[in-house]
Amino acid sequence: MGKILSGFTSKTAERLLLGAGAFFKDFDIGTDTYETAKETKLIGATQGGGSFSAVPTVRRIEIDGVSGAAKGLEVIDEWTVTMTANVKEVTAESLALALGPGKKGAGVEGYDKITANANIAISDYMNNITWVGTLSGSKKPLIIVVKNALSINGLSMTVAAKSEATVPITVTGHYDADNLDEPPFEIYYPKKAGGDA
Repeated sequence: MGKILSGFTSKTAERLLLGAGAFFKDFDIGTDTYETAKETKLIGATQGGGSFSAVPTVRRIEIDGVSGAAKGLEVIDEWTVTMTANVKEVTAESLALALGPGKKGAGVEGYDKITANANIAISDYMNNITWVGTLSGSKKPLIIVVKNALSINGLSMTVAAKSEATVPITVTGHYDADNLDEPPFEIYYPKKAGGDA
């Protein structure tokens, strides 16, 4: 029998993403921490965690005589960046966030009123939606930031007997007019003293 081959090494246990993490609105990577942001910027408890996707649209440049993909003849036309939080903790703020161009306002006595807008205003875009998660082997979290975030999928929820509703909130990152060369996301991977996380 030959030697067992595996990607498992002595460093594997230090490089695992653990748990569902937490989602924040307008998280400031320079000043916020999980502890400082959880009271005012936390979107809410989740069930089933969430997801992040950053997918480039790659276009192949066609050249006569080149039969297929050729090194150097592909360009990125755009990046599609999304983040989804499966929010279990339903608040007026999370419902308005899911609506995208929505807002919370005064309702009848004892209620907040959540309404949608007929148009998308610049003020509807959030600075960011950020996921903060635990990286095994590090005292610092892994952080993923979706910039200029807006929910464009709307609000959808299902309620049922003997169950609680979960509101999936999916936001899309948007390019900034002042920096069109930078895709609308950032990933912060913590460093260790030796340079490796």
